[in-house]
Amino acid sequence: MFVGKMTLSQSGLFGQIDDLQDLTFIERPIRRSLKTAEEIDKLTVDEDLNDIERAVYLLSSGQDVQRASVIVNLPNLVRQNPAETFRRVVPKVREVLHVAGADMQLAAAGSFLTILQDDIVLIQTHTHSILQIVLLNLDHRDAVVGNAWLETLLSAIDALPKETIRQEILSPLVSKAQLSQSVPARLASCRILGKVAAKFESSVVKKDLLPLVRSLCQDVEYEVRSCMCRQLENIARGIGLDHTKAVVLPELVELARDEGSTVRLAAFDTIINLLEMFDSDDRTRVIFPLVKTFCEKCFKADEAVLASLSFQYGKLCHGLSASFTDEQHLWFLEFYKKLCCLGLQHENGHCDSQPYPLELENKYALVRRNCAYNFPAMVLFADPNHFLSELYRTFSSLCHDPEISVRRTAAEGFHEVVKLLAPNVHYVHKELITLLQDDSLEVLDALLSHLQETLELATSRGEGAGPESKVNVPDLVPALVTAEQKAASSLRWRVHEKLLQRYSCLPRVVSGDQIYFRFLQRMFNIITTNNVLPVQREAARTLCVFLRYNRKQEQRQEIISKIIQELAQGRSYWNRLRFLDLCEIAIDLFSKSYFCKHFLIQALELVNDPVANVRYKLCHMLPRLRSTIRLPADKHLLQELEFCVRKLLCREKDKDVVATVRKTVLELDKMDITEPYHKRHERDLLDQKKEKEETLLLEMELLERQQSEAKLVGEKHTEKKRRDSKAGLSGSKGMSGSTSGATLSTSAGKEMRRAKLARSRSLSSHPSTPKMSNSDKTLKVKESGSCPGSGKSSIIPINDDALRSHHFNVASSSSSLSPTPSTSSMPVLIRSNTSSSVDHRSNGSKDTQSRKLSIQRKSNSFGMQSGRE
Repeated sequence: MFVGKMTLSQSGLFGQIDDLQDLTFIERPIRRSLKTAEEIDKLTVDEDLNDIERAVYLLSSGQDVQRASVIVNLPNLVRQNPAETFRRVVPKVREVLHVAGADMQLAAAGSFLTILQDDIVLIQTHTHSILQIVLLNLDHRDAVVGNAWLETLLSAIDALPKETIRQEILSPLVSKAQLSQSVPARLASCRILGKVAAKFESSVVKKDLLPLVRSLCQDVEYEVRSCMCRQLENIARGIGLDHTKAVVLPELVELARDEGSTVRLAAFDTIINLLEMFDSDDRTRVIFPLVKTFCEKCFKADEAVLASLSFQYGKLCHGLSASFTDEQHLWFLEFYKKLCCLGLQHENGHCDSQPYPLELENKYALVRRNCAYNFPAMVLFADPNHFLSELYRTFSSLCHDPEISVRRTAAEGFHEVVKLLAPNVHYVHKELITLLQDDSLEVLDALLSHLQETLELATSRGEGAGPESKVNVPDLVPALVTAEQKAASSLRWRVHEKLLQRYSCLPRVVSGDQIYFRFLQRMFNIITTNNVLPVQREAARTLCVFLRYNRKQEQRQEIISKIIQELAQGRSYWNRLRFLDLCEIAIDLFSKSYFCKHFLIQALELVNDPVANVRYKLCHMLPRLRSTIRLPADKHLLQELEFCVRKLLCREKDKDVVATVRKTVLELDKMDITEPYHKRHERDLLDQKKEKEETLLLEMELLERQQSEAKLVGEKHTEKKRRDSKAGLSGSKGMSGSTSGATLSTSAGKEMRRAKLARSRSLSSHPSTPKMSNSDKTLKVKESGSCPGSGKSSIIPINDDALRSHHFNVASSSSSLSPTPSTSSMPVLIRSNTSSSVDHRSNGSKDTQSRKLSIQRKSNSFGMQSGRE
C-alpha cells in the first residue's frame, strides 16, 4: 500500500516537472506593437487636411474613438470656424448620433451644452440646429442618455433668450405633454415647464403654461402627477401671490389627498416651501387641517413618508407658528415628541429598540435622526424658557438613543441647543458629559466640530458675565480626559488630532490648576510616545497654548524646564525634533523677548546634535530664529546665532546639511534687505501686543496672589476678633457678678476718678494749638483708619500731597505692626507709580511732618500717663 502511494506521488511529481520543462521551452510569439499594420492604416489621416475636413473624414469613415474625439472637440471647432462647422460638421454629428453608443451620446450632450452656454453661437439658425438635436434625443431609449440630454436642455434655458425659448422649446412642448406621449416625455415636459416659468412674465405663464400644468397635475400616471407637483413651486413664484392663491393652492390641496403616497409627499414638500406665499387666513383654514391630517395618516400607516415629514418638520412648524393657537402649538409639539420616540421603549430612563423587522427599524431610526437634526428649531418653536418642562426628556432620549446615527446628529447640533438655552445651559450639562463619554468615535467626532463654542457656552453664566465667572460643570474634566484616551487608543488618528486641536480652548473653560495637573503630563506623553507625527505636533501646539495662558510663575517655570529636559535634551533624536517643532509654534504664540529668554539658546545648542536630521531641521529654522532677535538689545543672541552658522559651515560633514546651511546663509543675508517696511512694522506691532498680554498675565498673577493673601489675613483677623469678643463677654459676666454688691459703696470713688480723668485730659491737650488744622485732622483720622482689619481708609478723601506722602511713610513704617497692608487690593503698577510720586513730593516737607509726629507722640504719651494716674 505504501509502495503504491509512493509511486503515485512520484508520478504526479515527475508529471508536474515535465509540464514545467515544457513551459520553459515553449516559444510564444511576442506582439511587438499594440496595433497591426492594417489597423494603423485605418487610423492614419492625411496630414494635409485642415481641421474641418479632418473632422468630416473621421465622422464619415473613422472609428468610434476618433468620432468621439471629434465630438468632444466640437466647441473648439465652433470657436475657430462657426460657419463651416455648422454647415459641414454638425449635420455629420447628427447622423452619427442615430447609431452612437451611450458614451458618445453623453459626450455630445456635454459639447452642445458648452456651445449654448459660452455664447459661441451668434446666429439664430445655429441655435435652431443644436436645439433640434437636443430635443430629438430627449426620447432616447436609454434612460441615462435621455436624462443627460434633458439636463443639457434645462441648463441651456438659462442662457437662451425668451424668443428662442418660445419658438424652439414651448412649441414642441405642447405636443410632448399630451397623454399620447410616453411617460418619460411627459416627465420631461413637467421639468421643462418648471424651468421656463421663471423666464416669462406672470401673464405669459398664466396664459400659455397653466393649461399644461393643470393637465399634467391630473395625469393618469402617479409619477407624472408627483413630478408636476414638485414644479408647482416654480410656477407659483412665476405667476405671483394672487394667482397662487386662486390657482396653485387648490391644485396642491387636491394633490395632498391623492391616493399615491409619493404624490402626497410631493404636495406636502411643496406646501412647506410655499408657506411664506400664503396669508394667515389660508394657513389657519386650509394648510393647518391639511397638514394635521397628513401627519396623522403618515404616523399610522405610511412609514416611508414619515422620513420626509420628520426632515421638514422644523421648517413646517416655524412657517406656521405665527398662525397657531395654543392648542395647535401644543399638538405639533406633542407630535414631534412622538416622532422622537418612534420605535423605542423607555425603561428606567434608558431607550431600547423594540423588536421590529430590520427594514422597519431602519426607517424608524431615520425618522429619529431627522428629529435630532430638527431639534434646535423645535427648541426655538417651543420657547427656550420652557425647555426643561417641554423638551428636556426628548433631548435626553435622543442623546441616549441606541442608534449611533441619531446620537451623532444630536452631537452635531449640540452647540445650537446650548446657544439657544443661554443662561439655562446647565440643563444639558449631563447630556454633554454623556456625549463626550460615548462609546462611538463617530459621536465624539461630530461633537468636536464645535467643541470650543460648546464648552465656552456651557461654562458661561450669560452674556453680561465676565471671563472669570465660569460655571463649574460636574465631571467635565474627567470626561475630556476619557475622550482623549479613547481617541488615542483607536486607529483613527485624525479624530485624535482634531480633539487635541480643540483642547486649546481649555484655558478659557477650566482652571489653570486643572489643566496643569490633568492635561499637561498627557501632552508630554503624546509628544514623546505617540507614533503619528500630526498628532505629536498638535499636542505640542496645545502644550504651548497651556503654557501661554498659565498664570502661575512656578508652574510656567516647571513646564519650561520639563520641555528642555524631556525634549531639547531628550535621549531620542525624535524628541529633539519635536522640540524644534515646538519652537516654531512658540515663535507664533509668544513674544520675541519671551521666546529668546526661554527657548532660543536651547534651540541653537542643537547645532552639536549627533544626528544629522536634527541639524538639518535646525538649518531650515535659522531664518525664523533670526527673526526673533531684536537689535541692539539682543546683540549677544545674534552673536550666538552667527557662531552656530560658522560652526555648521566649518565642521559639518553631511552633504544635505551643508547644502541647506549654504542656502540658509543666503537667506539670512537678504532678510533685512528684501522684507518690506510695512510687513516688518505689522510684525512689530503684533509682537508688542503679545508682550503686553504677557505682562498683563504677570500683573494679574501678582494681584491674585495679593488678594488671596489679604483674604487669608482678613479671615485670620476676623477669627481672632471673634475669639477676643467671646473672651471679653465671659470676663465681663464674671466682673459684673463679683462687683454687683459693691456698686453702691464705690460711688464716691467713681466721682474722684472722673475728676482726675478730666484733669489729665486738660493737661494732655495743653501743648497742642487751641484749633487743629484740616491737615492734622485728616492725618489723625487716616492713622486711626489704617489699623489692622479696618477697610475704611480708602473712603476718606485725601487732598493734601504732603499728607498723602506722610500716609505712605506711616504705612511703610508700621507694616511690621499691621498684618494687612493698606494697599493690598491696589494694582501693582498703580501702587509703584503712586509711591514713587509720593516719595518725591514728601522730600520737601520731611522736617515739618517729623515735627508734627513728635509733638503728637508726646501729647499722646503724656495723656496716657495722666490717665493712668
